[in-house]
Amino acid sequence: MRAWLVAGFVVLLATGASLAGAQGIDETAINAARVTYHSAQVDGLKIFYREAGPKDAPTIVLLHGFPTSSHMYRGLIPRLSDKYHVLAPDFPGYGYSDMPAPSRYSYTFDHLADTTEHLLDQLGVQKYSIYIMDYGAPVGFRLATRHPEKIQAIITQNGNAYDEGLGPFWSIYFYPMWKERNAASEAAARKLLTFESTKYQYTQGFRNPEHVSPDAYTLDQLGLDRPGNDQIQLDLAYDYRTNPPLYPSWQKYLREKKPPVLIIWGKNDPIFIAPGAQAFLRDVPNAEIHMLDTGHFALEEDGAVMAQYIRAFLAKNVH
Repeated sequence: MRAWLVAGFVVLLATGASLAGAQGIDETAINAARVTYHSAQVDGLKIFYREAGPKDAPTIVLLHGFPTSSHMYRGLIPRLSDKYHVLAPDFPGYGYSDMPAPSRYSYTFDHLADTTEHLLDQLGVQKYSIYIMDYGAPVGFRLATRHPEKIQAIITQNGNAYDEGLGPFWSIYFYPMWKERNAASEAAARKLLTFESTKYQYTQGFRNPEHVSPDAYTLDQLGLDRPGNDQIQLDLAYDYRTNPPLYPSWQKYLREKKPPVLIIWGKNDPIFIAPGAQAFLRDVPNAEIHMLDTGHFALEEDGAVMAQYIRAFLAKNVH
């Protein structure tokens, strides 16, 4: 009986293998696209990150924006991971990373960059390309200017480094609090934490808002609605005032260090407007630029074509 069962099991395995071959299933490609999910202890916090691709391949670090997390890269990671080692962390206060109270963790862009740098050091990542978007841009440019020798390329998708990129949106929600932080100015910024505002960021300027999965803005809103998260977001919104004064140093870095730059911009973004994309060409005249007919979270609508641009760009510039 036992011999019969073993023989049958071997036949089933062989049959399965032959069916996989007959159906053209590429198990190597499947495994390359497989995303794994991890947490590391960094600066006393649990930092969550997504990872895919061979660890001996060139690394791409995907830095997310507000009010999202590494979830925004769920579709992009498998499109890159056959050839690249892809890492996408959640900043403290976002996604599945720890959310300590502001009394325990200072929510500034300097501090987010510190924690991200320490995570990469812990993972042994010494050279990498960065994909910067929204809040990920000031984190990424801090990393780049601290350690320019580590940066192999920059992909900016609505990741701003120029005054021209800040549209009227900022004068409504941010500038009053930057001028004087009080209950009234915080009330204006708090409007950014509502479901209506979150959905707006995912639908305004899109060719077809039905291209956007409601999972994206619903999950983001669940994060914002956690008790105490509002104070975290207000602290970061206030600290964003430290970024525009750093723009000249980031632009100097681009001119002097000359990293390869790919600009992919949702040109209908009301937050980081299209002139901010064009401004990069002043300091990086040979940058590759693609203005897409979509909005702020461009990956939701144009992820497939963006992945093609990224792959072609990296193939030319990163080895």
